[in-house]
Amino acid sequence: MTRQILKTENIILNQKSETKEKAIERVGNMLLQSGYITPHYIEGMKKREEEFTTYIGSGIAIPHAVNEYKQEILETGLVMVQYPHGVEFGKNKIAYLVIGIAGKGDEHLGLLTKIALTVQDPKNVEHLRYAKTPQEILEVIEEGGQ
Repeated sequence: MTRQILKTENIILNQKSETKEKAIERVGNMLLQSGYITPHYIEGMKKREEEFTTYIGSGIAIPHAVNEYKQEILETGLVMVQYPHGVEFGKNKIAYLVIGIAGKGDEHLGLLTKIALTVQDPKNVEHLRYAKTPQEILEVIEEGGQ
């Protein structure tokens, strides 16, 4: 990757628990503030969650929009919010990391693959859940995705 898709300034640590709707709005607004999407993309993120949960297991949710909203993506980007006490994404589905994603083409797939490989190990999920710095999160993903 020539440019970094997940930047330290797009990682929020130690966020207080909130509803999944608020968590989706939070990561959507972070994507918007970073210039990755138009405001309409957030509607698509909410629609996706209504249709099918973005909780992927292992304490991780990856909100993104339904396909009709792809044209609202200006640039590929990821944002991440750490919730040490979790956000409920459904019965017995608690997300400790909520990763907002806007992917143009296939640019984001490499990083998503790294995240998927990282969170297969429960120790890595625990480390991400309690990381103290954004850099620590990036390091866990980099090492865990090998």
